[in-house]
Amino acid sequence: MPGAPPGGKPAWWRNWKIMLPLWGAIAGFVWLGLHFNVDRSVIAGSVVAFGLLSNAFAWLLGVIALVPVIGPIIAKVLSIGFIWLLNAVGYLVSYIAIRRGYSKDVLTYRGLTIAVILGIVIGFVLGKLL
Repeated sequence: MPGAPPGGKPAWWRNWKIMLPLWGAIAGFVWLGLHFNVDRSVIAGSVVAFGLLSNAFAWLLGVIALVPVIGPIIAKVLSIGFIWLLNAVGYLVSYIAIRRGYSKDVLTYRGLTIAVILGIVIGFVLGKLL
């Protein structure tokens, strides 16, 4: 079996019989949290912490990469550090601007940032396909 140590079973985070129910549990807990009006930042933080500790995000990215032609491209785009850095800087600037009273300008700025990120992603995908 690919990815398995010689003569052994694959690591638990590579086993779909464990990861698929894990993602189902994550989705169920998110639904329960939203149903019982738990603060959204608590839900998001819990999902990020649990997903990173259990390698659930890496497994999901691997599943996306299995889709023929477009899957590997999407996986590459999602793993580009520049996109992550651009988004993190956007959140930092948004936080500072909101604290100083520029809420309306933040909406415009975040809209432009999302448009730029989408443009980069679409350009990357088209560049790889053509």
